[in-house]
Amino acid sequence: MTTLNRRDALALGAGTFLAALLAGRGISAAATSDTLTIAFNVNLPSFDPTVGPNAVNPAIQAIYRTVFDHFVDQGPDLAFKPGLLTEWGWNEDKTKVWMTVREGVTWHDGTPLTAEDIVWSLERAAKQETGNPIQFIWSTAGNYKIDGNKITGDVLRYEPTYFMWMAYLTGYVLPKAHYEKVGAEGFEKKPIGTGPYMVDAYEGNSFLRLKANPNYFGGKPPFETVVFKFVPDATSRVAEIESGSSDVTLDIPYEEFDRLKSVQGLAGIATPITDIGMIFITNVDVMLDKNVRLAAHHAIDKKAIVDRLLRGYGVPIDTLEAPNYAAFDPSITVGYDPQKAKELLAASGYSTDKPAKFTIQTTRGLKPKDYEMIQAIVGMWRKVGIEANIEVYEIAKHFELRAAHQLAPAAFYNWGNAIIDPTTSTGFAMFGPSPHSAWKTEDLDKIIGPLWGEKDEEKRIAGWKAVSKYIAENGYVIPLLQYVQPVVFKSDLKVTPDQSGALQPVHVEKA
Repeated sequence: MTTLNRRDALALGAGTFLAALLAGRGISAAATSDTLTIAFNVNLPSFDPTVGPNAVNPAIQAIYRTVFDHFVDQGPDLAFKPGLLTEWGWNEDKTKVWMTVREGVTWHDGTPLTAEDIVWSLERAAKQETGNPIQFIWSTAGNYKIDGNKITGDVLRYEPTYFMWMAYLTGYVLPKAHYEKVGAEGFEKKPIGTGPYMVDAYEGNSFLRLKANPNYFGGKPPFETVVFKFVPDATSRVAEIESGSSDVTLDIPYEEFDRLKSVQGLAGIATPITDIGMIFITNVDVMLDKNVRLAAHHAIDKKAIVDRLLRGYGVPIDTLEAPNYAAFDPSITVGYDPQKAKELLAASGYSTDKPAKFTIQTTRGLKPKDYEMIQAIVGMWRKVGIEANIEVYEIAKHFELRAAHQLAPAAFYNWGNAIIDPTTSTGFAMFGPSPHSAWKTEDLDKIIGPLWGEKDEEKRIAGWKAVSKYIAENGYVIPLLQYVQPVVFKSDLKVTPDQSGALQPVHVEKA
């Protein structure tokens, strides 16, 4: 029975109140059923976690990791651990790779996982025509050979993060026989994985309902049913959790997080994650002027944004390497200096009377205060002589434009880097040939290029730090902050936060 009173109903509105009635529970009700409902911040555009631009969207990985399994698993603390592979590595001179496939695993249709599935998934990911956005990683090894549950392969180009990627974006194993039988279109209608939950029902832009996999090798999942409600609007996610219509939600405004975690029947946890907020710079129009790029960076008071807009939940950064990343260098700073920004703009003929003009694109509600943050930045720019027009778009549109190198001169983005390696932050975001970069110039590519295959780890990390310094000096990107992810949930639940930002149902249980 719902515990909402008349005052609650009026405050929430008729639609939310009706949802709460249908759910049969209010904000102080216990999540005692075998169903976990998550008010999720993004829609699911595709079930294939290995192809297309959406495969590299960090926000969707929580769903993909629930239905499918990685080659290599990664715990909430980001530690690598056995997944569908129980062992892996290189030979001594790093000319070969080897892997051991977990035995006794079955697909959701009951058929056994085989070493052939592993090899097929790796070879498929390595083919350019398949459309895997990380094809240039998977193609660095090949010529795989199978001996029982053992796999060996040749290193075609040494890639230090090859096995790291097996726990990250697109690093999922798909069923060879099923996929070849039904094809890409059929797989969208009937996706099959080995993960802890199986697809039960899907309504695009509305919800995804999953059922527990009774044969999951990792043990029985905590809930029999999991429902991901797709609620891109942050205000609506607040209403979902406050009404009791959902049991868990994430990435809501921080003032709402502070309020809701004190509400009877609710709890909250805020954890620094590997996601960073950044502004891509595209090498077009006024952004070809170094003075404009650097002025745009110096004019942003990142500490004020964190303190005032995000209520202190965030860490200002000046490079694409956050404090817990492997190549973080605290000595590289740009700094808030509006007077210097004005001088740089003046040197190029711009001022508050004759501003440099461009468009900045942003999401609205994907991350806490993303739109409001860009509004604040545009206001800071206006004071020094930059006039920016804000264009709001969905995250899927961002991926489409970025892949076609058609982003606006400035574009806000949330970059995830769960394996905390510099190649997967600075590297893919800034290397011209990468489909994930916006800035594409030869000078930067020349110093990044040699680092991809560097076998000396100390030299490799030092090289990436030098790249970060060069980027900061030239204003090729504007890093903003490392995120702290707010999660609100019913107080009779226990949530284990994931430093990758992927809120997975298997890490939610009854307290």
